[in-house]
Amino acid sequence: MENNSMEEPKDLVVLGAIRNGNKKFDKIKKATQIDAEELNSILEKLEEKGMIDVEEKKGWLGKKIEIKVTDKGSREIDERVHELQEKWNQMSLLYKSGDKQKLQQYMDDNKSFLPMMMFFGVMDMMMFSMMFSMIGMSMSDYVPPESIPDGMEGGEGMDGAEDFGDGGFDIDIGF
Repeated sequence: MENNSMEEPKDLVVLGAIRNGNKKFDKIKKATQIDAEELNSILEKLEEKGMIDVEEKKGWLGKKIEIKVTDKGSREIDERVHELQEKWNQMSLLYKSGDKQKLQQYMDDNKSFLPMMMFFGVMDMMMFSMMFSMIGMSMSDYVPPESIPDGMEGGEGMDGAEDFGDGGFDIDIGF
């Protein structure tokens, strides 16, 4: 069952967002940063595959649509997150071995999985940013900007030091 049920990384991210409690279209859209038209087609595909259930509920203000992950969808997420964890473990081993070429090759080969690794939290962001330093690349060479967590873009801030423009002194010493 390698890739037959989930061809697209975005499908899995949408499924994960729903499982994380985003049951309404707008919340899923916000959590995944996917535009409405594309999100709609992804949701239709997931429903056809039996990964999600779409329920219409009658509320005070008309009908409400709630989207839930099915057992099949939940199993799919668990399997894929397990695969992502294994890929991350492999990247970590390559990083720790200090082999730049192998790490870069592995990251190139698994480029499409990096945003999903971030979304599902299977990676250590500090180690991930150090990997980029090691191979002399920036995170944006591998990950689309909308998938990079706030404060982790580009080369600045990669050391974790947010600069307030005051030279780094945040203490009033009373002179």
